Amino acid sequence: MKILFTKNIDQAIISKELGEDILVDCVEVIKTNSIKVNPFDLKNYSLIFTSANGVNAFFKNRFKPNEDFTAKNYNKIYCVGEKTKRELRKHGFGTFKVLKNAETLSKFIISHCQHEKFLHFCGNMALDVLDRNLPLQNIKYKKVTVYNTEELNPLITEKYHAAVFFSPSGVRSFAKQNSFDDMMLFSIGETTSSEIKKYVSKQIFTSEENTLASVLNLIRRTIKKT
Repeated sequence: MKILFTKNIDQAIISKELGEDILVDCVEVIKTNSIKVNPFDLKNYSLIFTSANGVNAFFKNRFKPNEDFTAKNYNKIYCVGEKTKRELRKHGFGTFKVLKNAETLSKFIISHCQHEKFLHFCGNMALDVLDRNLPLQNIKYKKVTVYNTEELNPLITEKYHAAVFFSPSGVRSFAKQNSFDDMMLFSIGETTSSEIKKYVSKQIFTSEENTLASVLNLIRRTIKKT
C-alpha cells in the first residue's frame, strides 16, 4: 500500500507505527510564515491559541503573558489540541482550558466565559468559528493575525491508495490540482474532515484526537481490516 501524507512527517515514526511494508511519501501542501506584530499590553484579556504556529509566532513577536494566578490581571490561556498545549509548555506556559476543536471551544466560552475579553492569536486562514459565534453572544473577541498560511497547490501525479490530511487549508491546497477519487481519505479531526466533505461524499476516516499518534493508530487499524 502507498500512502500520501500532506505534510512532512518523520519517516522513522511512520515506519514504527505502520510497519515497513507501507510505502509513504510526504508532500508539503502549505507553508507558514510568522508576521511581525508589535507587542502590546495583554492586561485583562484571555488568550486563545488554535495552533502551534500561533503559539510560536506569538512568542517570536515577544508578547509577554502574565500567568501569575495570584495577580489581579493575569491572562487565562485557552487552546485547541494537545499539540498547541505542548507548544505552550515549551515556552514555559500552561493552559487554563484545552478543547478538542474551535467549535467545542466556542461552545465552552459561550457557556462559561461570558464576562471575559478574548484575543485570538492565529493565522490569516483561521476558521471563522469563534468570530462568527462569540460576538453574537456579546462576548468581546478579537483576532490577531501573527502568521500567514500559503497554499502551495502542488500537482501530484503519483497514484496512492490513501491520502492523509492535517488542516482545512491543506485540503483546499490539495484540491486545487488533484482529485480525491480512488483513494481512502484520512483526516486529523472533525474540522479537517468537514473541509474534505465539501469535495467528496464518500467515507472519510477521522481520528478521534487532533494528534499524529491518533491518525497513525487509525490508519493502522483501518488497514488491518482491508
